[in-house]
Amino acid sequence: MAEKRTDLALEARESFPGSHGEVPGVVLEKKRYLDGRVKITQVKITDDEGSRAMKKPKGTYVTIESEDFLSEEADREPLLLCVCEQLEKMIRGLRQKSVLIVGLGNREVTSDSLGPRMTEQLFITRHLKKEFGELFMKKNEYGCVSAIAPGVMAQTGMETSEILTGVVKMTKPDLVIAVDALAARSVRRLCTTIQITDTGISPGSGVGNRRRELTRESLGVPVVAIGIPTVVDAETIIGDHLEHVLQKQGYSEREIEQFLNEILTADTQNVMVTPKNIDASVHRLSEDLALVLNHCFQKKG
Repeated sequence: MAEKRTDLALEARESFPGSHGEVPGVVLEKKRYLDGRVKITQVKITDDEGSRAMKKPKGTYVTIESEDFLSEEADREPLLLCVCEQLEKMIRGLRQKSVLIVGLGNREVTSDSLGPRMTEQLFITRHLKKEFGELFMKKNEYGCVSAIAPGVMAQTGMETSEILTGVVKMTKPDLVIAVDALAARSVRRLCTTIQITDTGISPGSGVGNRRRELTRESLGVPVVAIGIPTVVDAETIIGDHLEHVLQKQGYSEREIEQFLNEILTADTQNVMVTPKNIDASVHRLSEDLALVLNHCFQKKG
């Protein structure tokens, strides 16, 4: 059976047999907030051994999970402040940095449009600093924020990394924050989970079209990535369901693996599934992320 795709470090950690045990080079920390409504998990990959085991770069991955992300009735402010707090913990002195926020993805594909939709709702201030000066920014307690939605290669003919290399060289931000759609292996984590990491990101990873990485090494400045899973492999859904049914019927692990290898053919590969209400979910979540980032850089009321 093919390896189940996920962009979430938490799910990669859970995939290890007996995942409650230790994985060398990986530190796991779990906490709950807001009376248990929010679960925050930090996965820290500390060395090369952990990186090889997890198949992810060394660094810190913070996952924020809550069903309230999908709720229209829930009080969203405490939830979003929780996200702000985790972002500010990862980026010390956030308000003092000039930041380039990048909305990755394809605006024309709903499940991949999270990043571009988010950038449309940001409060942009870099031009105000250039026009009115540093004193104006301090008086109004504005951070220096610029943003771009570079599109995808099919629209521009250029790698996102090529575009951003030029933008970073000319605008000289202290930090890049990249927002993108991700892929999960669990249906329950679709649109209910936010991952924040200081390791950078590979654009297009959420829809299986991985491009050149955006990292500190490639861009010359720190890159923090914020992602929300909006898609899951059809193969993963089918495989997990069949595995659960066969386990209940008493089949051995080897028999289950053989059966799944026969059932999951090329027809089920590279098929991505997204929730039927993805339009409303992406609209709400793009607003949420814009509110989070605006709050981090604007005057706090």
